[in-house]
Amino acid sequence: MENLKNNLLGLQLPTDPRWVDIATMNVEDILVDHAYCEQKAASSCISLIVQYPDKADLVAMMTPVVAEEWSHFERVVEQLTKRGMALGKMRKDEYVARLSKVPKKGGSREQQLVEKLLMNALIEARSCERFKILSQNIEDEELQKFYYELMISEAGHYKNFLALAKTYMPEDYVMERWRAFLEAEAEIINTLEVRGDRMH
Repeated sequence: MENLKNNLLGLQLPTDPRWVDIATMNVEDILVDHAYCEQKAASSCISLIVQYPDKADLVAMMTPVVAEEWSHFERVVEQLTKRGMALGKMRKDEYVARLSKVPKKGGSREQQLVEKLLMNALIEARSCERFKILSQNIEDEELQKFYYELMISEAGHYKNFLALAKTYMPEDYVMERWRAFLEAEAEIINTLEVRGDRMH
């Protein structure tokens, strides 16, 4: 059943079970890293709007996502404050750093847009999976509900990014690139150190 749910997200490799064991013992670190993930997600959507202001469908879809991602950032900061924790400094995101090497260089403007959209879709899919794991395993009941809500939201974002990509390039092309992204992401997940102080 778990594999089926991961397949619905497209992910080829589930999160290592050790991650949640470590993460649930490092709630402050996870919340801090999560806050910055939401901030970067909002910034990424703003960047897409700035780079492609002529794409009306993109602007219409990304504008509310910016607001939602920033709202998530505010909500994570609120969870930190409730627990007497500070936001702290941004940590290096090795997952995203390695994933950013996957998009193809060159090609048409639309092909480059598709690469950006697929990368965002993949980050949202993996975040959705991690939020689901936290909602099912973290002891704090408030955080259980919090991460369940965010899991639903991230799933919607993942679908939107993927659907948007198909409006700018043929579906066969998009799905071929999507499979390449998924394969590369599985390799990244398989070789990354399992760290419970990072969301990814």
